Amino acid sequence: MCCVLLCGKQERELGRMQAPGFCPHCGGKVEAVDVEHRWRLCCLPVCFKINRKYYCTLCAKRLVLNY
Repeated sequence: MCCVLLCGKQERELGRMQAPGFCPHCGGKVEAVDVEHRWRLCCLPVCFKINRKYYCTLCAKRLVLNY
């Protein structure tokens, strides 16, 4: 029987910057946050990824881009 220990996903914030546009809910400013994701399996790195997320500075809602 094989036992797999998954340590989980670790997130680290790399930086924040002001993004163009306004929040559709409250009209506040939009902030772009770069986040680094690391997946580990038994303390060995499996996956490394950097994503950009957008948040409103007033209502703190996460905003999603629709193309």
